Formats: sequence, structure tokens, C-alpha cells
Amino acid sequence: MSETPPIRIATRSSRLALWQAQHVQQLLSAAAPSTTIEIVHVSTIGDRDKSEPLSSLGEFGVFTREVQKVVLEGDADIAVHSLKDLPTETVAGLTLGAIPPRGAVHDALLLPASRRGGGLVDLPDGAIVGTGSMRRRAQLLHQRPDLKFAEARGNVETRLRKLDEGEFDALILAAAGLMRLELAERIDCELQPPVMLPAIGQGALGIECRSDDVVAQELLSKINDSATHMAATAERSLLHELRGGCHAPIAAATSLQNDQLELTAVVLSSDGQQRLMATATGEDAAALGIAVAGDLRTQGADALITAAEF
Repeated sequence: MSETPPIRIATRSSRLALWQAQHVQQLLSAAAPSTTIEIVHVSTIGDRDKSEPLSSLGEFGVFTREVQKVVLEGDADIAVHSLKDLPTETVAGLTLGAIPPRGAVHDALLLPASRRGGGLVDLPDGAIVGTGSMRRRAQLLHQRPDLKFAEARGNVETRLRKLDEGEFDALILAAAGLMRLELAERIDCELQPPVMLPAIGQGALGIECRSDDVVAQELLSKINDSATHMAATAERSLLHELRGGCHAPIAAATSLQNDQLELTAVVLSSDGQQRLMATATGEDAAALGIAVAGDLRTQGADALITAAEF
């Protein structure tokens, strides 16, 4: 009797990406104890080029294309992504098989080790904030037009070192990544809505497999979280309808109560001076995302998104 073939997980090799892959490995092992789960390391353009701003490396798939290619070519069976990095445009031959329970959704403000304990309002006039995210920059500028920004590339540890060495006055990172790396003690201030709405899919993992791989799809269905999947579907539907990439100044927050999903989204000008907001509730996640996007487009979102691309 032949053994069950292993399930191979394709992942980037950063410490955070490996945490994500190992987390999925544990979930799959619990769901299918007799199946061997292996990890395949992949290098992406976003990992290799740590000097150029992310926006200059291409709008879509900076951290996902090479990982997806490994699965499509049969050298791995599933791909684990940070969902906020995964473009909403589907790749032929792949399907989003599972979104496990979500981690922390919000962003966090970090200060140098030498002066811990402040928040956004405590930053000095003209403070330099480390972040390459247009979404974060625009929302911060909406609150603090005086702030300046510097590109923050590299893994989490590299960014923290640059912060502590004085390259930035403050640093913005996703709280989920810090918690997963056991660095939550570095968080000085949680940036919650309405001050800062998170990225589409923030805190969630997206797991892809080949569209014709019924074994992988069946296994992934066992670790999918329906509430997280519903929220992520609404957010990704919104982003897809707005034709915005992961670098666009678009943010959204979801909440689920009694099978009713509430989606609130904002689109900002790159300087933060214009801020459009729309909110709606519904049971159909994809339709909800389209409806909120339609409201934002009626308010002029297309012009802000297009202007931010240049």
C-alpha cells in the first residue's frame, strides 16, 4: 500500500514568512495527522531588492509571483501568502483554497528604544516616519500634515534596527507581524480606526493551490475560517472593484455581527488632505465590497487613486 504523498508548502524565506508557513503546517498537521507537510523556500523580487521602493518594483505580486510559479510548475502543492500582499486578480491555474483565522488587524507605531512610551500626537513637528505604504502615509498625513516619511525596507528586525539607530523618528508596522515574531513589547501605540484603517486582508493568510488539485483543496477546506473568509472576500471585492493595487491609498475595516457584515472603507489623496469614506452592511460579502466601492467611486475615488499612481 503506497504512502500518502507529502503536501509541500511554498513560502518566502523571511522569518515572518516562515512563521506563517509553519503556522499553516501546524494547522494542516492537526487536520490531517497522517499527512507529511513539508516547506519549500522561495526567493521573490521583493526579498531580493531591498533598496528600491516597493511601488517601483511593480504594482502587483512583488512578494507572490515566484511563490505562485513554484506551485503552478508542480514543485510545491500550496502557497502561503500574507493576504494583504496577494493581488485580487486571480492567476490562471490557481485558487484561493483557505483563509485561516485572522490575527491582529491594526497597525502599530513604534519608537526608538531610547525614547519609548509616546504616541502619534507626541511626535515632534516634522518627525520622520519609516513606512513605504501609501495607505499609511496618506492616513497619517490626514492627522498630521507636518510629518515626513522615509522608505522602510527589509525584514522586521532590519527595520527595528534602523529605527533604533536614528534613521526614523518612528516606524509603522502591522501589529500581527510583531505579535507573530514575539515583538509585541516594541509597540508604543496601536493605530486603530478611525485614525488608521488597515490594509485589505491585513492580519490574514491566503493559501493557494492548483485549481485541479482536489486533494489539496479538500485538505485546505479543513483549516478555512468562514468568518475571516467572509470579511476578506468583502475587502478584496472592494479593492478589485476600485482597481487598486496593494500600494494604493485604500484602507478598509470589517466587523461581523449576527451574520451581517459591516464594511467601512476610505480612499485618500496621497497628501492626506482629501479623505473619502463609505460604510455599508450586508450578508453577501462580494456584493458588499462592490457596493462600498461604488459609493466611493461616486464620491470621486477614481481620481484620487489615479493621481496617487504618479
